[in-house]
Amino acid sequence: MKMSKLFVSLQLAALMILGACQEAPQQQAGEISAKISVKVVIVAMFDSGAATSAGAGEFNRWVSRTPLDEKLEFKVTGQELRINREKGVLGVVTGIGTIKATSTIMALGLDERFDLGKAYWLIAGISGIDPADGSIGSAAWAEWIVDGDLAHHIDAREMPKDWTTGYFPLRRDKPYEAPTPPAEQGYVFQLNPNLTEWAYQLTKDVKLEDTENMQKHRAHYTDHPLAQRPPFVLKGDHMAAMTYWHGEKMNEWANGWVSYWTEGKGNFVTSAMEDSGSFYALKMLENVGKVDTRRVMVLRTASNYAMQSPGTTAEESLNGIKLSPEIASAGFQPSLEAAYQVGVVVVDKLLETWDTVKDTTPSAK
Repeated sequence: MKMSKLFVSLQLAALMILGACQEAPQQQAGEISAKISVKVVIVAMFDSGAATSAGAGEFNRWVSRTPLDEKLEFKVTGQELRINREKGVLGVVTGIGTIKATSTIMALGLDERFDLGKAYWLIAGISGIDPADGSIGSAAWAEWIVDGDLAHHIDAREMPKDWTTGYFPLRRDKPYEAPTPPAEQGYVFQLNPNLTEWAYQLTKDVKLEDTENMQKHRAHYTDHPLAQRPPFVLKGDHMAAMTYWHGEKMNEWANGWVSYWTEGKGNFVTSAMEDSGSFYALKMLENVGKVDTRRVMVLRTASNYAMQSPGTTAEESLNGIKLSPEIASAGFQPSLEAAYQVGVVVVDKLLETWDTVKDTTPSAK
């Protein structure tokens, strides 16, 4: 009798444990299905690893000042992922280069923890700048993104003498051959022009950091009046390429390449390594209803000039040989600050007017 009671007790205990084990996955599934609604996604490309307001990376200021106070697991890429649940702001670091940016944004867009259907995306990071268009420390809102990698390339020492560049489009026989190939063959993207203009108008008067070393650096660009201006906010288009190129000849190519792919509508202003990959991933996510690319903004801030100043070679300019380290790198920290200073104005406005912009994308018109 005692053994029978013990057996029954063990059976009941086993059933209770089994029931608890069966209930746990159901609760977990319920938690996953209750997605986090995100209002704004901040996309940075690199981080110093220290969550300080004056840290060395693009992400740190957002982490400490927003604040993005909760760190989330993101095993699929291993990149930094943080959130402010109360504000509905999510921040991610893609890693440097088109490959990392594409994979990280795709992974984030497919992450079932988040509802990104109404989210605005702010890609904010540093870049080179064409001295014909702006100065170090300046901030440029892009309407066009052009990929600078997908191409044929013949070494300049072997190209025909009447060519200006060894780069030319796939399925074409020479540089800038008409007609321009379809956009998907070269990865050229136009952002929402009304949203870009809205962001520009909202931030055009933001006062940006200027320093004595920045003034000394830009004073060398005597052939470029806009390069000698104190930092300012402008509109200007962006070219993304995995190669960190530099120099007058490459700068000429970048201008021609952007003009070619946008059929004269775009003007090359800034250069970096990720944004064609990020936007391509967003376009793919839009195809399955995960995001709305009409809500994507690209802000690039100038840490350096894309070419040398008069009397300096491209190699000397890239390596800062003729300048002291303080002057050669004068635009770096101010450009990081500018990305936050300008970007946060847009983020705050979106959050402040969320009841309206949730369903209606803002426009300068």
